[in-house]
Amino acid sequence: MNRRDFIRFSAAATAAAVRHPLALAGTNPAASVRLIIRPDRLGNKIGDDFSGLSYESAQLGNPNFFSGENAELAGFIRRLGTSGVLRIGGNTSEYCYWTPNPEKPANMPNVESMRTGDKANPIAFGLTAGPDTGQKAPAPVSITPLAIHNLREFLDACGWKLIYGLNMGTGTEEDAAEEAAYVMDVAGSKLIAFQLCNEPDLFYRNGIRKANYDFGQFAGEWQGFYQAIRARVPHAPFAGPDTAYNNEWLVPFAKQFKHEAVFLSQHYYAEGPPTDPSMTIERLLRPNPALQAEFEGMKEVMNESGLPFRLAETNSCYQGGKPGVSDTFASALWGADLMYQLASAGGMGINFHGGGYGWYTPIAGTRANGFLARPIYYGMLLFSQAGAGQLVEAKFEQLERAPLLTAYALRSVTGAFKVAAFNKNLDRGVRLTIDAGSRAQRVSALRMLAPRVDDTTDITFGGAPVGASGEWSATREEMLTGENGTTVIELPAVSAALVTF
Repeated sequence: MNRRDFIRFSAAATAAAVRHPLALAGTNPAASVRLIIRPDRLGNKIGDDFSGLSYESAQLGNPNFFSGENAELAGFIRRLGTSGVLRIGGNTSEYCYWTPNPEKPANMPNVESMRTGDKANPIAFGLTAGPDTGQKAPAPVSITPLAIHNLREFLDACGWKLIYGLNMGTGTEEDAAEEAAYVMDVAGSKLIAFQLCNEPDLFYRNGIRKANYDFGQFAGEWQGFYQAIRARVPHAPFAGPDTAYNNEWLVPFAKQFKHEAVFLSQHYYAEGPPTDPSMTIERLLRPNPALQAEFEGMKEVMNESGLPFRLAETNSCYQGGKPGVSDTFASALWGADLMYQLASAGGMGINFHGGGYGWYTPIAGTRANGFLARPIYYGMLLFSQAGAGQLVEAKFEQLERAPLLTAYALRSVTGAFKVAAFNKNLDRGVRLTIDAGSRAQRVSALRMLAPRVDDTTDITFGGAPVGASGEWSATREEMLTGENGTTVIELPAVSAALVTF
């Protein structure tokens, strides 16, 4: 099936499913699949701070963006949970410089094009930073005390905690220590970790280090910055290595610094580069062997070091995302499923990267123009509505009939039993029978739907879109019936549902 036929087929099939919520999309017969839940077989726990967002450090160059006055953005973030984690980092963290006195230039590299206030740096003029594409060195940005004070007010408004990136790439140990001291004093208990750099395993690609830069050199630099900061701030918490994907760096980092780090961090992007025509919706929705390899490395270092692991930066397609993929309903299915995959593998949390009008950003916009929820936000919303709790065993029978169907069972902290099901099959609906192992007095479902898999705007969860400031309330809670301890739900192609027992 070519791309044009695929979109035309999906548009007709999924639109029919939305008009008739229980109708099965696609020309293929409905695939009957059984999900068997074993509540007595407990899995990993999902904490209330599992969900997170990631923004470029350059955004702090506009001190009024993350501030208590940005109530609209804070509302969107609170809707995703009242105890999440905001990570400040990204590629631009290596080009941000602590400026304790805004009247004096920061200690930046002595390059004419990298002046404080240079017009090449739009952030200095109060604008918004989108995801950095990593294709050239970004303009330098000054971070001032006002930005840190406003950031603390913003965190208070959201109820979220903080991972803060420092500049090891082009900065100095002394400046990092001064910045860390100020951030820790202002952020206080909101700060859960400093990260000393962003994707150091790729430093050689962007000219920050020479081509022979290896883990040994990185470890020596990391140790030097760590010691300088700890001398200034004795109880400063750290995480790392914050590598792009390199398990060959993650494993030795865990061995060498397991007593210095409070958790391990790494990144993951499902696709890229966006210029590659093979980076498609179809590919995004399929299982990715690279992710499984990263999870294996994660499990290895967790077992050997005893440290938890956080996917500190992730999204659908690197270099800022791909239009027609990263900004579509497919990303909502992919993103929510990734969150549960990570939780099932034992990860402590996740941070979806974004900002500005980046193609993959969960929350798009600016203070001047307002903000809106992009499709991937809806996947995070589904996850947040399921809430914290403990996963339990959930196994399929006849999954070969719908190979891109996934589901996860959770006993929430409120005592409710929930199943999140994702039908990522493009060509068939699924008749899913859930054997929950016990009778339930009441079973309901909230559906995540869109007219087409490549739709960018008309997504709903529980029958409703997300409104201004993250306002959302389900308007369509579907009651399900069952017998003998089983419940049946019809899942149209490319749709999801959160079932509550």
